[in-house]
Amino acid sequence: MADLDKGAVAHDESKIEEIELASSTQYFDSREEDRLRRKIDWAIMPTVCILFLACVIDRANIGNAKIAGFDKDLGMVGPDYNATLSLFYVAYIVFELPSNILCKKVGPGRFLPAITTLFGITSILSGLVQTKAQAMGVRFLLGFFESGMLPGLAYYLSRWYRRAELSFRVSLYIVMSPLAGATGALLASAILTLDGFGPFHSWRMIFAIEGIATTVIGLISFFTLTDSPSKARWLSAGQKELAEARLKSERTGQTKVLDKMDKTKLRRGILNPVTLSVSAAMFFANITAQGFTIFAPTIVRSIFKDKSVVQQQLLTAPPYFLAAGWTAAAGFLSWKLDRRQIIMILTGPPTIVGYIMFLATDNYIVRYVAVYIVASLIFVSGAIPNSQISANVVSDTARTSAIGWNVMIGNTGGLVSTWTFLAWDAPNYPIGNGLNLAASVLVLLFSVGTMVWMKKDNARREQNQEEGELQLRGMTQDEIEDLDWKHPSFRWKI
Repeated sequence: MADLDKGAVAHDESKIEEIELASSTQYFDSREEDRLRRKIDWAIMPTVCILFLACVIDRANIGNAKIAGFDKDLGMVGPDYNATLSLFYVAYIVFELPSNILCKKVGPGRFLPAITTLFGITSILSGLVQTKAQAMGVRFLLGFFESGMLPGLAYYLSRWYRRAELSFRVSLYIVMSPLAGATGALLASAILTLDGFGPFHSWRMIFAIEGIATTVIGLISFFTLTDSPSKARWLSAGQKELAEARLKSERTGQTKVLDKMDKTKLRRGILNPVTLSVSAAMFFANITAQGFTIFAPTIVRSIFKDKSVVQQQLLTAPPYFLAAGWTAAAGFLSWKLDRRQIIMILTGPPTIVGYIMFLATDNYIVRYVAVYIVASLIFVSGAIPNSQISANVVSDTARTSAIGWNVMIGNTGGLVSTWTFLAWDAPNYPIGNGLNLAASVLVLLFSVGTMVWMKKDNARREQNQEEGELQLRGMTQDEIEDLDWKHPSFRWKI
C-alpha cells in the first residue's frame, strides 16, 4: 500500500514537473525567430490591415455622407440621425461575443473574409435607401456583419504572435482606424466632385463606391488570409513547429495552442479580473474614440463654419495622419518594453488636456489644435486593451471570450458616443466635450487602478506559490488546463 502511495505521489510530481516544463519560458534561436516573425508579418498583416481599413471606412462614411446632405434628404429631424447611428451599435454589441465564438469554430481564415464581403454589400445598399426607416434597418444590418471584425482580428493575430509582439501588430491594424478617417474624408471630397452613376449621386456615391471596394477586398481575402500556422503553405515544417512552440511556451498548463471549445474556459476569459477592468476602461475610451470617428467632420465644420463642404472634408484628414503615427509608435514601444498597462495610462493626461481646450475657448486655432491632440491619442486605447487582455489569459478558448467581451463592452461605449454630439448642443458642443472629458478621466483612473491591483496580486501569488502547487496534486490534465489564469504558476503581465 505504501509503495502504491509513493507511486501515486511520484506520478503526481512528474505530472506537475511536466506541466511546469511545458509552461516555462523557452529560449529559441533569435535569428530563426526573427526570420519566422518577418515572414508571418509580410504574409498576414497586409490583409489584416486592409480588412480593418475597409471595415472602419464603411462604418464611418455616414459622417461624411451627413455633411453632404444624407440626413436632410431622408427627412431626418431631431434625434433621428443619432438613432440611426445607435442601431449600428445595438447590433454590434448584441452579436459581438457570439461572433467571436463562431470565428473560432469556423476559423478566422474563412469567417473574416465572409463578413467583409457581406458588410461591403450592405454599404452599397446604404446608398439605395429612400427613407429614414430603411437607413436605420441597413445600419443595423451593417452592425450585425461588422460585429465580428475587431474581436476576430485580435483573436486571429493571437494565433500567430507572442504576447509581447501582439500589441504592435494590433496597433498596425488599429492604425487603419485614423487612416480610414483621413482616407474616408479625402475619398468623400473626391467622390462628391463626380457626376454620379445609375441611382448613385452625391452622398449615395460615397456608400456605393466604398462598398464596392470593400466587397472586392472581402472576396480576395478568401485567398490571402491563412487560418493558422499549421495550415500555412508558405511555412516549412520546421517553421510551423517553431510557430506553435513559441505560443505554447507562454500558455501555462496548456498542452495545445488551439484547444477545443470549453465552457469553463469561456467563463474564465470573461470573468478574468483584468478582462473586466480593462473592458470597463475600454467602455469609456470608446465613448471618445468612436464619437470622434463619427463626429470629426461635424466637429471640424463647427470650427470652420465658413469653409465649403469639400474644404471641411479636407481639414478633417490631417489629424488622422498624426493619430496613425502615434498609434503605431505606442504599439512599437509596447512590443519592445513588453508593457501595455503603462502605455494605456500615459495616453490619459494629454487627452484630458485636449478636451479641456475644447471647453475653455471659442478660438478656432486652439480648438483645431485640440482636434490634433485628441485624435493622436484616443486610437491607442483601441489597440492596447485587446493586447493586454490577450496577454492575461492562457487558453485559446479563454482568449476568444475575453477579447469578444472586451470589444462588446467597449462598443457599448460606442453606443453612448452616438448621443454625445447632439444638434441642439451646437456649435461648440459643451455637453459632448464635457462628457468626453469625464470619460477620459475615468479611463485614466481604471488604468491606474488595474496596474496597482495586478502588482499586488502578483506579489500574493509569489507568496502562495508552494501552497498553490500542492493543489495541483490529484487533478487531471483537463482540470489543470481549465484553471487558466487561476493556475498557481500564472502571473499577470503588466
